[in-house]
Amino acid sequence: MSSRRSAIPSDSLLQLRQRLDRLPPKSPERANQIAATAQLYGISVTTVYRALHLVLKPRTAHRSDHGQPRILPPSELEHYCELIAALKLRT
Repeated sequence: MSSRRSAIPSDSLLQLRQRLDRLPPKSPERANQIAATAQLYGISVTTVYRALHLVLKPRTAHRSDHGQPRILPPSELEHYCELIAALKLRT
């Protein structure tokens, strides 16, 4: 089943996306491009649209603090509280 998922190479999908981006949104040539790609790889038009959608789907990236706890250790928290209290006293 995984071999069917990768039926269209990603570079072909990117080239198709670039060709579609150059065409107007309602152009009938867009449907022709999709149909030609579907016929070339022996898959349905719906599968091509689905593959195009998945190529551009944003992926999660690691946060800059990946692997670090979000909760401050008590000593750092106390230090920040002291700084805030000192700022409040000065203003």
